[in-house]
Amino acid sequence: MHVKGKVCVVTGAASGIGEAVARAYAEAGARGVVVADLKASRDRLAKVAGDIDGLVAATEAKYGPVDVFFSNAGLSRKGQETASDADWDVSWRVHVMSHVFAARALVPGMLARGSGYLLNTASAAGLLASLNSMPYGVTKSAAVALAEHLAIQYADRGICVSVLCPQSVQTGMTTPGPSAARVDGVLQPPEVARMVIEAMEAERFLILSHPQVHEYMQRKASGIDRWLTGMRRLRDKTYGIKRSG
Repeated sequence: MHVKGKVCVVTGAASGIGEAVARAYAEAGARGVVVADLKASRDRLAKVAGDIDGLVAATEAKYGPVDVFFSNAGLSRKGQETASDADWDVSWRVHVMSHVFAARALVPGMLARGSGYLLNTASAAGLLASLNSMPYGVTKSAAVALAEHLAIQYADRGICVSVLCPQSVQTGMTTPGPSAARVDGVLQPPEVARMVIEAMEAERFLILSHPQVHEYMQRKASGIDRWLTGMRRLRDKTYGIKRSG
């Protein structure tokens, strides 16, 4: 799909990848680009579904049917299984259910028109792992699976589906300190936006910011036990964990 002349919606658009992609859509000649962002306050998360419905309705009232919906909002909560229930819940709502809510609002109209594009941001962590945040890695894995299901159900019915799985990109979520994600370098958001435009033109399902991630996926698939051992070594090397014995 070419963006020129299309109506595009971008969530998580106040900064980072969302902002860069929104600007890229405008530069590519989109007929309308509607941007949205939410503060990550838990008391507002229950309103996410209604907010998305309202966003779609407002966009269609002003510009017409939504052609492209880039569901991009994300957040990071550190910790493993002992992370608080609230942190698990907010990760699930933002990283998974926001995509579900968007699909519920958009799929019927896109099916009726026989065209549309759903582009969801997950993460390379969703394909591999997140060493310092179990809630992040688990919910991003679910986001990848959700995109796969959408593609299976609707890609032959006129709705294009892609999932963006960036590794390290310089955004507001990038924090100082050791990070396994930065092993292959840190990209700038405009670089990722260019990749998104190119992938949409090719209607490619999986969008990787770092080509090395494809190799890591192959290693994981070809030998999961060896891959898990390697990930434990990477964890220890990155975060300075020393094991006794």
